[in-house]
Amino acid sequence: MKADENRPVIAGLLALAAVAVAVGLVAAIAIVAGAHVLGLGGGHAAVVGGDGGATMIVPRPQKTQPASGPSITLGSNPTSSGSGQPPPKINKPKKQISLQSGETSVSPMGRIDLTGTYPGGEGAVLNVQKFSNGSWQDFYSISATVTNGTFSTYIQTGTPGMNRFRVIDSDTKLASNQVKVQIR
Repeated sequence: MKADENRPVIAGLLALAAVAVAVGLVAAIAIVAGAHVLGLGGGHAAVVGGDGGATMIVPRPQKTQPASGPSITLGSNPTSSGSGQPPPKINKPKKQISLQSGETSVSPMGRIDLTGTYPGGEGAVLNVQKFSNGSWQDFYSISATVTNGTFSTYIQTGTPGMNRFRVIDSDTKLASNQVKVQIR
């Protein structure tokens, strides 16, 4: 009997280890070669602005002279002035819905793109309305949702002549400006 015949498990484990080492070496060579091809290897600094001698040396800190005057000039404090008047009120800009139409004239059932802005109206649902028979009416339940202060949707209509559209916030009832589109 040979020595290998008495120890088949050990021979199998040695063969498995030899295959693992060989596969590891091939994988390492492939990774190094791939990194080199992609420019990920070390030792190659990017040259910016054509100055091949650029380095990353930080200069030593130096003392600076303090400013001779005040850095910030503030108005007087209204509560300490003794005038007894309350501070002036700061009016926040009112939320406004601004609407634009991508088209001013389309054929019947042509696409009309409506876009706009609604600062502070994040997540609001805006219903499209059409002016018809002397009042604003919802236009076929078409709506747009405000995302990052903007919204967009499109409509189609076959009503000939000048058509007027707007959008209205379904919660606050704040309405946009109107846009006019000619259906020819």
